[in-house]
Amino acid sequence: MDVRIDDVDRKILAELQRDASQSLDEIARAVGSSKTPVWNRIRKLRDAGVIGRQTVVLDAEALGFEACFFVLIRTSEHEASWQAAFLKALRDRPEVQEAHRLAGDIDYILKVRVQNARAYDAFYQALISEVRVHNVTALLSMEEIKSTTMLPL
Repeated sequence: MDVRIDDVDRKILAELQRDASQSLDEIARAVGSSKTPVWNRIRKLRDAGVIGRQTVVLDAEALGFEACFFVLIRTSEHEASWQAAFLKALRDRPEVQEAHRLAGDIDYILKVRVQNARAYDAFYQALISEVRVHNVTALLSMEEIKSTTMLPL
């Protein structure tokens, strides 16, 4: 669906990105509008697919997930059946927060959040028992400097 996004829509989207739990009154006040037009715009943006599902951001460390690994994967397998098995293995593992197929020397990069190095090893052993990979390099994040889901509107 084709949707035109104007400055008011962008302000609404910025407010929702900042804190989607705000009331319509709070959003309307922040964007300089009233409640009903803001609600209609939000509905229009949802219907158009601009706004997807809403969720809650949890504090991983507070919940015991203190280790974040970036996993670089090279494969010599490029058949559709291998890729389907690999994608299924990633989708079945809640530790995988992000997965990207890359251009260049590395085929895939994963963001994996686990309790500790031992939990990462269990993840790694399970993954390689399901799919064959040529090379895996795991990089432990020492410090998260910036993490956001907000788009620069």
